[in-house]
Amino acid sequence: MLIGEVARLSGVSSRMLRHYESLGLVRPTGRSDVGYREYAEADIRRIFHIESLRSLGLSLRDVGRALDDPAFTPSELVEDLIRQTRERIAAETELLTRLRRIGAAEPAAWEDVLRTVALLQALGSKSARTRQRAALSSVDEGPAPVEALAEAVLGETDPIVAGALRWALAQAGDGALPFLAEGLASPDAEVRGRSVQCLAELPEAAASALLHGALDDPELSVRGHAALALGARGAPEAVPTLVDMVVGAVNDVDAADALGVLAARHGLADRIAALLLDRLAHPTAGPTARRRLTQALADIPGPTTTRALAQLTQDEDRAVALTAGYLLELRKDG
Repeated sequence: MLIGEVARLSGVSSRMLRHYESLGLVRPTGRSDVGYREYAEADIRRIFHIESLRSLGLSLRDVGRALDDPAFTPSELVEDLIRQTRERIAAETELLTRLRRIGAAEPAAWEDVLRTVALLQALGSKSARTRQRAALSSVDEGPAPVEALAEAVLGETDPIVAGALRWALAQAGDGALPFLAEGLASPDAEVRGRSVQCLAELPEAAASALLHGALDDPELSVRGHAALALGARGAPEAVPTLVDMVVGAVNDVDAADALGVLAARHGLADRIAALLLDRLAHPTAGPTARRRLTQALADIPGPTTTRALAQLTQDEDRAVALTAGYLLELRKDG
C-alpha cells in the first residue's frame, strides 16, 4: 500500500508519515519498482498503535520506547501522564475561573480588564501587605469581582489581611452571600469559621439565616463565631452556644459579655441564669469550667442570679465560693 493510500485510511498525513520514518518509528516494508514507499499490514497496524499512544499524551520519544523497548514498563509513564493531565486541568480551571471573574466585573473597556487582572494577581500575592492593599483599594477602583474577594478571604490566614478582605466584601452587600454559603459547606472548619466571620459583618437581614444555620455546625469554634454575631443582634437562639463557649473556654470572655448584653437588653436574664446554673451543677463540669461559669453570672441581672450567687458562696470549690462572694458584694453596692 502506497503512502497516499495509507494517509487516507489512517488519517495521518503523508508529511507526518515521513516524519515518523525519519524518527525510526515506522518504516515502510519495501519500495515499489519506481521507488515509492510501500507499507505492509504490519506497518499500518504500527501506525495505528502510534496514534493510539499519542492520543494519551505520550511524546513521540515515549511512543518509540513503548513500542520497541522490551524492558519498558508503562505504569510509571502512565502515572506521569496522570500528573501532567491534572496539572494541565488545574491550570485551565484557574484560567477559566479568572476569566469568569473578569466577566463578572462587567468591564466596559480594556482598562477595566487590566485593573481586574491586577487585582486578582495582587490578591494571590505571597506578600500580606500586597494582599491587604489590594483588598482596601478594590472598593475605590470600581466594581470588584465578589467571588474573588470571597475566595481570598476564605483562604486568608493573616488576621490583618482577613479583616481588610471582610471589609471589602461587606461593601458588596448580599452579593457575597452565595459564595459565603459555599464556604459554610466546606469540610474545613477554619474555612467555615471565616465564612461566619464574614457573614457577621453583612447586613442583618441578608446574613441572619445563614448565621442561624451555622449554630448547628459540629465545631464549637464555628458555632461560636455565629453565636457572637447573633448575640449582638439580640437573637435568643445564640444563648446555648454562648454558654458552651464559656464551658469550653472558646472566646469565653466575649461569650460572657454577649450573655450579659442579651440578659440586660433583651429580657433573657432568667433563662441565661438558669442555663449557667444547670451547667455549674452538671457532674461533667470541671473546676476551671465552674469558675468561668460563676464569673459569667457577673453581668446577669435579676433575683435568680442573686440567689444563685448566695448559694455559691458555700461551694466546696473555694475559688468558686470566693468569686461568688465578690460578685454578690458588687451587686449589693450597685
